[in-house]
Amino acid sequence: MKLLEPIKLGKLLLKNRVFMAPLTRGRADNDLGLPTQLHAEYYKQRSSAGLIISEGVPVSKQAVGYKNIPGIYTDKQVEAWKRVTSEVHKHDGKIFIQLWHVGRLSHPSFLDGSLPVAPSAVNPNTLISTKSGRGKSVTPRTLSVEDIAQTVSDFQMAAKNALEAGFDGVEIHSSNGYLFHQFFCNASNKRTDKYGGSVENKTRFLFEVVDALKEVMPEDKIGLRLNPMMHDKYGIFVDEQTAETFDYIVTRLNNYKLAYVHLTRPWQIVESPDFIKDVIGHYRNIYKGVLIANGNYGADDAEMELKTKRADAIAFGRLFISNPDLPERFANHWPLTDPDTETFYTSDAKGYTDYSKFRS
Repeated sequence: MKLLEPIKLGKLLLKNRVFMAPLTRGRADNDLGLPTQLHAEYYKQRSSAGLIISEGVPVSKQAVGYKNIPGIYTDKQVEAWKRVTSEVHKHDGKIFIQLWHVGRLSHPSFLDGSLPVAPSAVNPNTLISTKSGRGKSVTPRTLSVEDIAQTVSDFQMAAKNALEAGFDGVEIHSSNGYLFHQFFCNASNKRTDKYGGSVENKTRFLFEVVDALKEVMPEDKIGLRLNPMMHDKYGIFVDEQTAETFDYIVTRLNNYKLAYVHLTRPWQIVESPDFIKDVIGHYRNIYKGVLIANGNYGADDAEMELKTKRADAIAFGRLFISNPDLPERFANHWPLTDPDTETFYTSDAKGYTDYSKFRS
């Protein structure tokens, strides 16, 4: 079974190609953004994954956009994450941290009353998380060139902190309508300076961050996530420049020796000449490094992606929530447990660490 074959990410040898996708779960129920013992138990339980990619972790206070999310920008957060990475490593697991900035999808309630930031002052006009529940998005503040430089520094410091906390690498969350994606998209980026307009300009911020991370860690400890054909969600739209933009990004990433590029299949198919329906196949033809595919895979279609060499590993999300021993279940053809969607974003162990491993 290809899913169970080992794979190398740079110098890391991983025991299988069943990766755990990043999953926001909201269990840091404290005001300091600290992962808890519950996080350590949760990730330890899933350490049979070839690679765990952590939940999205904000790189600064300004990057926060959801309740009860652990950060990686204070000394206390770094110390708290050490307990998590130690448990994973004790059980022969490997774990990357996903570095996150939500940009305009934050809310003043998370930012001490300040406006969220974005490439341009364009309201996504969508429902978002606030400290008191779901609410309407607001018009963000445009990032100045100096602000962008500071954000690059925030990502660099978060990467340094991640290594200090014991993570095996980092994944840049440049996907799903968050800050980097807002720069890529014409609907959210109206800038006329060096960060807007042309494809090269709209992607400049991303490559500045990649280059900044290279200064503090080996390239082969850096991964990157993209969702090229996300459309009509969080104010992000596919247009005539979208494919060109992502083709440019992925082609240019071949100049680096990254750990991987992590691609999400489209959540919905749009009948448009601007829309790439087969994202995995399209970018497999462009990207020469390790490609991770994500997007509601089961064992059979995941295995086929690997056998046909369209992808090198598969990231599973929901299946890992309710099947902590997912690689073993695939190996033994054991039945899979369905997740309890009502407990995805609650605050305690129920639906988080109480899913049992299979007993044959």
